[in-house]
Amino acid sequence: MEGWVDGQPADVLSLKDRGLAYGDGLFETIAVRNGLPLLLERHLQRLETGCQRLALNVDIGVVSAELSAYARCQGDGVMKLIVTRGDSQRGYAADPTTAARRILQGSAPVAYPTAHAEQGVLLFPCSVRLSEQPLLAGLKHLNRLEQVLARAEWTDSQYAEGLMQDASGRVIEGVFSNLFLVRDGVLLTADLSRCGVAGVMRAELLLQANSRGIATQIMDISLEQLHQADEVFVCNSVYGVWPVLGCDSARWSVGPLTRKLQTLARALLDA
Repeated sequence: MEGWVDGQPADVLSLKDRGLAYGDGLFETIAVRNGLPLLLERHLQRLETGCQRLALNVDIGVVSAELSAYARCQGDGVMKLIVTRGDSQRGYAADPTTAARRILQGSAPVAYPTAHAEQGVLLFPCSVRLSEQPLLAGLKHLNRLEQVLARAEWTDSQYAEGLMQDASGRVIEGVFSNLFLVRDGVLLTADLSRCGVAGVMRAELLLQANSRGIATQIMDISLEQLHQADEVFVCNSVYGVWPVLGCDSARWSVGPLTRKLQTLARALLDA
């Protein structure tokens, strides 16, 4: 589907755009079903938080309207929104009055193997570490070189995802997913106050679990704690939940809480 720039069909971008020059911006990847952008409010909340933290001059109401209009045109697939600080001259300094640029791209539905969800996946233990920067932690900012380098570490198709740790060795997330553990009936996920992406499916699953009386905990997770987990799964807002069968020497079975949350995630992604 043809892309939009600032609400208008376009296939070109200014060479002065700060997103290209400095990675100065944010993005959201949104599943679209039957002309509807799924988990839209979650995506907008994260985007608004990021725009406030980066001081990007953007009207969230305009963004919301454009996402809905683009999704109606797209029908089904995946929609990517990129918000950059717009144009500037040479140098890091930016004009705070410049309106942010909104870029929309659409692609066909992602055809992940059904076995990933039904039977589970293996994680590749990535050696690339996430740097710790609290000012950017949780945001889906445009600087994704750590993920690019991590994804380049494996080519073997037996691995559907990679496991990423931070510079101190804490378990944080997948390359393009958030990570959950189950231990003694408690749902655990990593503290993302230093690094990592606060995924919208992660937030929704924590809400759904709490509303059903499932104990949850956000905490620092060591590699040893990961290995001792009863269940492990990864999630994002496009594929939902994938059970994890193993990473390196550790092995896990697909457990009942993983299946329960997978069913909840599937319902959220069925418009």
